[in-house]
Amino acid sequence: MDIPMLINGELVTAENWIDVINPATEAVFARVPHCTTVQLDAAVEAATLAQKAWEKTSMAERRAKVEALAAAISEREAEFARLITQEQGKPLPEAIGEVQWVVGYLSHTATLTLPDRTIQDDGDFLIETRHKPLGVVGGIIAWNFPLLLCGWKIGPALMAGNAIVLKPAPTTPIAALKLAELCADIFPAGLVNVITDANDLGPVMTRHPGISKICFTGSSETGKRIMSSAADSMKRLTLEMGGNDPAIVLPDVDVKQAAARIYGGAFLNAGQVCLAVKRAYVHADIYDAFCDELKGLADQAVMGDGLQQGTTIGPIQNKAQLDKIRGFLESAKSDGTVIAGGDVPEGTGYFVPPTIVRDVKDGNRIVDEEQFGPILPVISFEDVEDVIARLNKSEYGLGGSVHTSDVAKGMEIAGQIESGSVWVNQHLNIGPHIPMAGFKGSGLGVEQSVEGLTEYTQMQVLNVARTAA
Repeated sequence: MDIPMLINGELVTAENWIDVINPATEAVFARVPHCTTVQLDAAVEAATLAQKAWEKTSMAERRAKVEALAAAISEREAEFARLITQEQGKPLPEAIGEVQWVVGYLSHTATLTLPDRTIQDDGDFLIETRHKPLGVVGGIIAWNFPLLLCGWKIGPALMAGNAIVLKPAPTTPIAALKLAELCADIFPAGLVNVITDANDLGPVMTRHPGISKICFTGSSETGKRIMSSAADSMKRLTLEMGGNDPAIVLPDVDVKQAAARIYGGAFLNAGQVCLAVKRAYVHADIYDAFCDELKGLADQAVMGDGLQQGTTIGPIQNKAQLDKIRGFLESAKSDGTVIAGGDVPEGTGYFVPPTIVRDVKDGNRIVDEEQFGPILPVISFEDVEDVIARLNKSEYGLGGSVHTSDVAKGMEIAGQIESGSVWVNQHLNIGPHIPMAGFKGSGLGVEQSVEGLTEYTQMQVLNVARTAA
C-alpha cells in the first residue's frame, strides 16, 4: 500500500519511499514518500499563497470547513482506527477512542472565537487589541497519537487564519496522510499540506524563512533543538514535550480504587503518553497493599496485537524506543524489586509487559528519567512535604496528581506541585476546553482552549486618537 503526500491540493509521491512497520508483527504494511527539500519548499510556497486568501475569510466560514473535517473523520471512524492500530500498535478500542477524540477536539475548536478586547474607549482614545494570523504554521508531531495530534495542530491553525504544513512522525504517517485526503476535498488548495520524511526535514522546517510558527509535540531533547534552530528567524513556538508525572497517594485512600486509577493513568497506550503517571509515591502505611493491587492489575493484562479482540496492551511503537525501555528494565532490576513484568518476551513484535517496580527511590534512573513505556516505579514515603520538595527538583513539569479522601487537602498539595496540570483523585482528564501547558523542560506555550488558539496569532494593539489631526 503506497500512500501519497498532500502538497498544494494535489496527492503526490516522491522518488524514494519509506517503509512503515506494524510494531506488533514487525512487517512492512505500507510505504510513504520521502519528501525532498524541493517539495517542502513547494508546500510552504503553496501554503503562503493560500493563507493570504484564507485570512480574509470569516470565522463562520472557517468554522464550517473545520466542522466538515470533523464529520468526514467520524464517517470513516473504523478505517482510521484500524490504521492507527496497525501503525502505532495500541489496542483497537483505544484507537477508536483516538478517532473520537480528534472529532471532538476539532468540533470544539471550531466553536472558539478570538474577540477583540477594548482597553480604553472615551472621548480621547479608542484602544483595542486584535488577533492577527501568523502566516504558515509548521506542525511536527510525535508517534504516540498519530491522528489526534494532527487535529490538535490543524484545528487551531486554521481557525486562527493560518495555513499549515504538517509533518507526522516517520514511523506513524499513515493516519495523517489519510487525513490529508479528506483535507484535499474540504479546504482550498495549499491551505493544508502533509509531507512525510525520515526525520531529516524537521531542522529544515524550523529554519525555513517561509514558516512563521512551529507547533511541536515530542521529546524534550528535540524541543530544545527546535528552540535553537528557530532562534535566527524568531519563529513563534509552541512546544509540548516530555514529562515525568508523579502521583502522590495518601494513606486515607481506598487502596483498590486508587490503585486502579493509578494503573489506568500509567499504562494507557502502553505508557506512551506524555501525561501518563510515570512514578507513584505511595504512603508507607499502605505501600505493601498498594503494590500488591498494582501487581494484580498488571498480571491480568492481555498483551498482544491491538487488532486481536481482548488485547489490553499493545506493543511499543518502534524498535528504537523498545531498546531504550530495555535499558530502563535493567536499571529497574538493579535498583529495585520487579513484582510484575520486567522481561521483554522472545518472538515477533516490540512487546513489553506492564512492569511494576517497588523498593526504588529518587536518584534511581527508573524514577528520575521519563521511561515513556509500560513501566511504573512505586516509591514509599512518610512525609508529604518532603515528597513535594523532591518532586519539584525534577527538570520536568507537565502533569501530576494527588489521591486522597480529603479533597481540600488534595487541592492544597496540588497547588504546591510545579506542573502545568495537576489532578486530584484522577489522572489524564484532558479536553479541548482545558488549557494544557508545561512547566520547565516540559514545554513552552499553551495548547487547547481559547488560550491555545491565541498561540496561533500575533496580538496587535490599535490605538486611535479621537481628535482629528
